[in-house]
Amino acid sequence: MSKKNESGSNTIAQNKRARHDYFIEDTFEAGIVLQGWEVKALRAGRMSLVDSYVLLKDSEAFLLGSNITPLLSTSSHYVPEATRTRKLLLNRREINRLIGAVQQKGYTCLALSFYWKNGLAKCQIGLAKGKQQHDKRHAEKDRDWQREKQRIFRIN
Repeated sequence: MSKKNESGSNTIAQNKRARHDYFIEDTFEAGIVLQGWEVKALRAGRMSLVDSYVLLKDSEAFLLGSNITPLLSTSSHYVPEATRTRKLLLNRREINRLIGAVQQKGYTCLALSFYWKNGLAKCQIGLAKGKQQHDKRHAEKDRDWQREKQRIFRIN
């Protein structure tokens, strides 16, 4: 028997600001090292990816700036740290590709979304290049034009 998620979506959190501020060149799926209280908080949907990014150091990837708010039922003798640095699990080939791209001018690596896959928490990270202000305006014009085209086709 297949097990279905009642909520209909496996997404825990998304970084909507990332697609507005960056051109996403490539995406990778990474596992993440979590503590028990963090998994419980993720199941409750208490995560924010605003201002989070991926740091590549010593051939390892770490997620910085993500916020997992602890539940009130977290153990009283343990003080949870909501914005601690979390290790990402990637293949050596993927890490080498990210390191090579980040060393180029203008590229950065950031977290795009968190989701459940086969009962495990996964992080989608993206290799991104920053947008200029005129690029953001152009993308907004394109989005508005696509929306207007859909309206015109729906009316006719």
